[in-house]
Amino acid sequence: VVLAVCAGFQLLGESFPGPEDTVVAGLGLLDARTTRGPWRRAVGDAAAEPLAPEPCPAELALAAELLTEAGLLVGFENHGGATTLGSGLAPLGRVRRGRGNDGTGAEGAWAGKVLATYLHGPVLAQNPQLADALVALVTGQRPEALPDEEEQALRRARLDALGL
Repeated sequence: VVLAVCAGFQLLGESFPGPEDTVVAGLGLLDARTTRGPWRRAVGDAAAEPLAPEPCPAELALAAELLTEAGLLVGFENHGGATTLGSGLAPLGRVRRGRGNDGTGAEGAWAGKVLATYLHGPVLAQNPQLADALVALVTGQRPEALPDEEEQALRRARLDALGL
């Protein structure tokens, strides 16, 4: 199970921009390519509606349920790349605020037990449902409910700041 954030997302893809407009080969775990975006760097609070992969394999169903039942994912994006997903790669979410991968509405990626996002955060502290989904991918079981009032307050503050 892998959670890749920002440059980690780019590194897991096929390629990403290097110095002086060179192209650097990624690890190839995700069918995604990152180029320099034609816009100013995306910096600010962001939110995305989580999406389950379609079709959703049985081994991912519990994680998808946990991820999508709690509502929006929130975080702070800070990137200048434009990441294009290959035809077989599902987005992790649909952008509600911010730029996401490349300005087309996709945020992050989901390929089996590899999840990637441009939402910094701390992304897990602001999105307990994402942490639960990762635990479910590892164990195959719904995690035991833990007190998360502080995390939910942080999450609510981010949603309020976005007017969502």
